[in-house]
Amino acid sequence: MPQSWPAAAIAHMILEGFDDYREPFRHITDGARARFEGALWQEAQIASAARINLYEQKVNQLNQRLQATFAEKGLLNAVHWPQVKRAYISLIDLRFDDELAETWYNSIFCSLFSHDLISDRCMFIHTTRPLQRQARAAQTRTYRPAGQLSRTLAQICADYGFSEPYADLPGDLRRLEGQLRDSLPDWVCKDPGLNLELFSSALYRNKGAYLVGRLYNQDEQWPLVIAFVHREGGGIQADAVITDEAEVSIIFSFTRSYFMVDVPVPAEFVGFLQRILPGKHIAELYTSIGFYKHGKSEFYRALINHLATTDDRFIMAPGVRGMVMTVFTLPGFNTVFKLIKDRFSPSKNISRATVIEKYRLVKHVDRVGRMADTQEFADFRFPLSKFAPDCLAELLEVAPSTVVVEGDTLLIRHCWTERRMTPLNLYLESASDAQTREVLDDYGLAIKQLAAANIFPGDMLLKNFGVTRHGRVVFYDYDEICYLTEANFRYIPQPRTPEDEMASEPWYSIGPLDVFPEEFPPFLFADAGQRRLFSELHGEIYDANYWKGLQAAITAGKVIDVFPYRRKG
Repeated sequence: MPQSWPAAAIAHMILEGFDDYREPFRHITDGARARFEGALWQEAQIASAARINLYEQKVNQLNQRLQATFAEKGLLNAVHWPQVKRAYISLIDLRFDDELAETWYNSIFCSLFSHDLISDRCMFIHTTRPLQRQARAAQTRTYRPAGQLSRTLAQICADYGFSEPYADLPGDLRRLEGQLRDSLPDWVCKDPGLNLELFSSALYRNKGAYLVGRLYNQDEQWPLVIAFVHREGGGIQADAVITDEAEVSIIFSFTRSYFMVDVPVPAEFVGFLQRILPGKHIAELYTSIGFYKHGKSEFYRALINHLATTDDRFIMAPGVRGMVMTVFTLPGFNTVFKLIKDRFSPSKNISRATVIEKYRLVKHVDRVGRMADTQEFADFRFPLSKFAPDCLAELLEVAPSTVVVEGDTLLIRHCWTERRMTPLNLYLESASDAQTREVLDDYGLAIKQLAAANIFPGDMLLKNFGVTRHGRVVFYDYDEICYLTEANFRYIPQPRTPEDEMASEPWYSIGPLDVFPEEFPPFLFADAGQRRLFSELHGEIYDANYWKGLQAAITAGKVIDVFPYRRKG
């Protein structure tokens, strides 16, 4: 191996490319405060999408620079890359974002090489970062109420103040204190040993700002989120305080857009969140604050560890088989894996490229807590023994161009992962009357909130929605979604003649984006009781004018409120 091979120079260029990515990432993130203070909601949506797109843009730019500089010096000879990895490790050891730098390196390696060459010798399949970092500068603020909750809340609102004034701070403080006292045992609020610990920076997303932390005493702790909203023309409002772990978990859900927050030491902040939300996996927490590529790395590490340490085998996911996608899962790993079939049902007039486009669209839009986030993977390799025979047979039958047996390994050329949920149609089969009413109400809210975010699901069948562990209804089948403003909502024309009315085919023309909400009831509900109940709860969904009104509001530039928590008086 030639001593002159430029491993150190390549490592330096990769790290320079990482800094070239991190600087605009921080710039977009730091602008979130001004966008919130200025009620610049459309700019916030644009910034959110731009920050997601930034990663691939910068990876592609660095790939081109590396090829232009080092192609003739053996850049694409993978045998040299263990040297690059060693040189790179020495460069990132003192960084505060070193784990993100490892993921960046992996992205660059994968952009240059075939996935056949992925190995821990050349890249970071396993992290080299220490499990316990040395203590660094505190990133939290601590308050000690000593029984004076109102005074402490006032101090918090002052410390985390905005350039825009509070519309009614005294009223806000009374509301927050009342909510806090209602949500905690009375003795906790009086406890002289009670502490409030908050992360030093606010988190911003959509039309809200959030302070995140915990309440704790010597024996117990509770998560704590204080939510702020900006009423256009009406000032800042401290809107709610949330201490229930399930509700805070929903705020950080996999169904929501990514927060914008100043995080000097990502690993420490994620560790802080993990202490507050122990039920959240580290991958989900990194993703929730915009580091979705590193969330993908942590997900993959958890997956390969699960496969290596359990007897779990892949099986087909419960539910109605899809007409476009085939879905399999690991019973002990809370994820589904989705592949595009080679052949679609005749009723699906759609191409593979369009399906890919739809799934990628979901990454960039506001999911408003109603669409599952996805991670896209290429060239997954799993031991063949990890697949149940019927699962393996079905995958090979419906997606032979994507699923390939290579000796004792199964290669999956392309797939998406999503959080596993209970399909809504299966949930309803065993639901009580009260559960049925609650979940159908939430199903209607899911459709309405997606519409408020300018998303029309297209295929709204119950089987395309899932129920989360918190009982929320979430959409997860994206091959027919479109922007709401693209759809043409129509009333069914009156028949011209008795023959029209009796005809088996429509007597009127139907365009590719035409939607007739009057047709929804029998299409969505085979069960007459469920159909009547849903009509009672959300009957306006069957009216074309309801959808047209939403379209008009969105076209006029209105960003409709969708809150990730239950609002109280």
